[in-house]
Amino acid sequence: MADTEQTQATAGPLSRRTFIKGVIAAGAVASSSAYLFRTTPLLGQPSAPGAVERLITLNVNGQDRRVDVMKQETLAMTLRYKLGLTGTKLGCDRSECGACTVLVDDVPRYSCSVLTHSVRGKKIVTIEGLASADGTLHPVQQGVVSEQGFQCAFCMPGFVMAATGFLKTNPNPTRAELAHGVSGNLCRCQDYDKILTALMKGAENMRRA
Repeated sequence: MADTEQTQATAGPLSRRTFIKGVIAAGAVASSSAYLFRTTPLLGQPSAPGAVERLITLNVNGQDRRVDVMKQETLAMTLRYKLGLTGTKLGCDRSECGACTVLVDDVPRYSCSVLTHSVRGKKIVTIEGLASADGTLHPVQQGVVSEQGFQCAFCMPGFVMAATGFLKTNPNPTRAELAHGVSGNLCRCQDYDKILTALMKGAENMRRA
């Protein structure tokens, strides 16, 4: 009798443990299957309304880059945290300061307010893509260096990209025209006079080039 009670006491916990392990294993398999097949197309259709392809190709600085992108992910987040292009700065993150400005098909855009999925098939250029392959600075970048146009320079990449895009449409602007062209960018150091002098030098460099 004593041996029988001991056997039952031992078998009880073991059977419960086995049962729990089985439940956990089954749940893991179900979760994995749901993850793997939740976006599987059925007869060419997404598995759920609003589903988008996660792994996409972006053309950034002349190179095609494959990247895993969430549905509501912004271009700024993709560039900085997925592709490591940290020259694109995150300032206000609500389309007010212009620190995140990049060129999309040669047009300046606030990358914090552009969904990454919306720029597939377009040409994206960041501050890292302006210089030549041999390291020669872009004329606008060289103008900034020559005139020491920024104080802390946090906003500098956005200003350079905005100016570069503007100068593609107006290569010989007046100082007032260039000021209007980059008016969507803010400088926390309030050093606008030096910034404009540097960007005007950049415009001159572009004309010479």
